[in-house]
Amino acid sequence: MTALPPEQMRALQATAEAVRQPLDSLLLRWEELHDQAARLADFAGVTRSVAAIGRAQFVALLKAAPSRERQLVWQGVEDIDAMLQPGLIALGTLRRRKQDTTIPAAALWQEFIAARDGVLDILRKETVPASAR
Repeated sequence: MTALPPEQMRALQATAEAVRQPLDSLLLRWEELHDQAARLADFAGVTRSVAAIGRAQFVALLKAAPSRERQLVWQGVEDIDAMLQPGLIALGTLRRRKQDTTIPAAALWQEFIAARDGVLDILRKETVPASAR
């Protein structure tokens, strides 16, 4: 049994989790997501660039973010992956059946963009001074 209140225990667990997930690992997962998104863009017939920001800028944002925000980013990356994996499998099945993948892939593409931008907003919020918001 612990003498700490639940809020403090959650904060300690989040800090410990952030330490176990180094920035390099998070960067690798971020890049893997964008590889998946490139496949998704192919299914959707989207010719836009997948990356919202460059690798160096993403790393700089991660380094500037407190561990709490890095934990939120990690969870966001996991959530996006959980969304993309089954979607890409389903789209692959449709393509093998010679069915059109454009409309469902475009819908998933929009969900990816919104989720990715949400993750980036977490990082950007922490690097923008409160007076500039």
